[in-house]
Amino acid sequence: MFRDREDAGVKLGLELSKLQLHQPVVLALPRGGVPVAVEVAKALNAPLDLLIVRKVGAPGNPELAVAAIVDGDPGEVVLNREIVETYSLDEDALRVLIAKERPELERRRVAYRGKNRPLSIAGKAVIIVDDGAATGTTMKVAIRALKRRSPREIIVAVPVSPQETVAELAREADRVVCLSQPGQFRALGYHYRRFPQLSDSDVVAAMDEAVRSKTSRQHRSGQQTTGHGSKAATKSIPQNDREK
Repeated sequence: MFRDREDAGVKLGLELSKLQLHQPVVLALPRGGVPVAVEVAKALNAPLDLLIVRKVGAPGNPELAVAAIVDGDPGEVVLNREIVETYSLDEDALRVLIAKERPELERRRVAYRGKNRPLSIAGKAVIIVDDGAATGTTMKVAIRALKRRSPREIIVAVPVSPQETVAELAREADRVVCLSQPGQFRALGYHYRRFPQLSDSDVVAAMDEAVRSKTSRQHRSGQQTTGHGSKAATKSIPQNDREK
């Protein structure tokens, strides 16, 4: 059991730091994955960004995903072809279902990201982080979308997940790092002592704090290298850099 999401992120970061990763980029799945990913990014000294995914539910069964929209430049739609065929959905029906979910994806994109564009992941080791994976549906969609963006490798990183879900994700990703795989997986919150619901403002605050923390670490590193108060130390700190 983890104390909270931050505790899980620290432990996950320690495990990931043992790997030899080429130019790692950490992508958090909001909302719950953000506090975990913040700590992972700190441990790896890696850029942190969000990967916003919106599920497209089946007719009459919104919890069953027929597709998902993944934010990006450009955004992408990933179909769950088995479910599409089960419901005999043609292109027009899919277009209507997808169109219904786009406004919420856009709202979250603006709320979380503002005018900032997603980080480039081409040729880099991408680490997708969430606070757990029960069925792994969202994570699978994220993996499939990211494969189209030419990363060097994709690593799934979660604190806790059922054994069968880890096995499924291992078939999709290059690597899976999961700290706990309980034989009897209950609701995700049972594996944390403190597991509050997070709001949009919590996501924005966590991302802003991650940027400030990264800038502070770079500033301290620059001072150690060039001396306190030197012009070189001041110039080494990027201004308004979203990749920090």
